Amino acid sequence: MSHIEQEIADQPNAWRLAVEAADREVEKLPAFGSRVAFVGCGTSLYMSQAIAALRESSGDGESDAFPASEFPSGRRYDLIVAISRSGTTTEVVRLLEAVDGTPTLAVTAVNRTPVVSEASRTIVLDFADEESVVQTRFATSALALFRSHLGESLDVAIADAERMVTAELPVDPTAFEQFVFLGTGWRAGIANEAALKMREATGTWAESYPAMEYRHGPISVATDRTCVWVFGEVEASLLDQVRETGASVVNEPEVDSMAHLILAQRSAVALAEARGLDPDKPRNLTRSVVLS
Repeated sequence: MSHIEQEIADQPNAWRLAVEAADREVEKLPAFGSRVAFVGCGTSLYMSQAIAALRESSGDGESDAFPASEFPSGRRYDLIVAISRSGTTTEVVRLLEAVDGTPTLAVTAVNRTPVVSEASRTIVLDFADEESVVQTRFATSALALFRSHLGESLDVAIADAERMVTAELPVDPTAFEQFVFLGTGWRAGIANEAALKMREATGTWAESYPAMEYRHGPISVATDRTCVWVFGEVEASLLDQVRETGASVVNEPEVDSMAHLILAQRSAVALAEARGLDPDKPRNLTRSVVLS
């Protein structure tokens, strides 16, 4: 069994530990009503997008998400939250070095790293660290941490995740040449992450969009070799239009979207293995991007 398969399967347990961490580290996490920017790179950016959308929609305070390399330096925040599994990503380190006067929180899997050294305070989710280059467990554990902090019970999400770890895949991933992932609200970040997993592990043509944007151009290339995977509920008319193209639709709105992501992760691993690829070590990728 590959490292990524083990890490995907461990997510329900990791989420329970993330809930405990949210209670234990509550003083470090964003205060109600504060203005917060979430930053990251790659997977951590997409988790930042989901967390910012969740926090703002819950009424906890203005929340934005940026790639660490594109942070608007002139904009003022009460807190900057930097998510970095390795704690070594150059763009994140540079941002934290440049911050002047704004408190910063690093959420990472590894202690005693440059990101930890530069942040005002740190939450280390060491139980979620990973051997695979491709992130799964750490990303969703960071999201679980903030969902719990925002007052959500994750009991349903964890129960759904336990089923998704062993559930039959909704489609045969080898039947498609294009994957499109859609979501609304915080689930748009989940869709971005699912597409990244498919690209990283398999080298497949994979895209992601806020759900209602798909009709504004991208649907034009859908064929019977396209799988459109939807997180959460969307308008029925959108799904009808997608099916008219011949594309296959995956939509299980009754399943928590963070748990539904597990099926997308597993599908990426299954397709990688079918193609003779190592899902732990995608070509051209390393665990962390460290620039000279």
